[in-house]
Amino acid sequence: MNSPCKLCQKKRARRYCPGVGADICPVCCGTGRETTIDCPSSCEHLKEARAHERLATLSKDDIPNQDVRVTEQFLEQNEALVACLSLSLAQAMETNKAVDLDAGEALAALIQTYRTLQSGLIYESRPQNPYAAAIQQALKGSVDDLTKRLAEKSGMHTLRDSDVLGALVFLQRLQIQHNNGRPRGRAFYDFVQGLFSAAAQSQLEV
Repeated sequence: MNSPCKLCQKKRARRYCPGVGADICPVCCGTGRETTIDCPSSCEHLKEARAHERLATLSKDDIPNQDVRVTEQFLEQNEALVACLSLSLAQAMETNKAVDLDAGEALAALIQTYRTLQSGLIYESRPQNPYAAAIQQALKGSVDDLTKRLAEKSGMHTLRDSDVLGALVFLQRLQIQHNNGRPRGRAFYDFVQGLFSAAAQSQLEV
């Protein structure tokens, strides 16, 4: 006979939850998933649920920074930049156990900083959220490192602020699209980790 669910203590436990470290019932799994439970990416039940989730349908008003054009040509020309920023983002989220909402806040703050730079002012927008601030700092460090390596290789500064802004806006749009809105959701993190990590690793020898 199955034991009671570790969470509700009412229904029968029918699946192991790695986030709780105990057996729970399907109802608690569904209601607590990425809301009250820190679900690891390896959880088979999380993966199954993600497979049936639909990406958010976004209206034009849902997309910030619409004046920043990110074309296929731009992404091809800045493949190394996008890959390195993606890897840095994923690593910072993993190190700090941050969630998608933290990543969104970090990207918005850094985008604001680069928009300010384009206006001729120097002002760093920094989130009060420590998780978002840590991600922002990691992304900034990645930009600084890539700039240094490009300069050492070419003998000149070849990374433009406008290109960094475009890459950040691209990641922001992916975050908005893949973020499932759950307080502890990491669907965007898993997407970036799976799509960009291998490519980013190959770009580290720029």
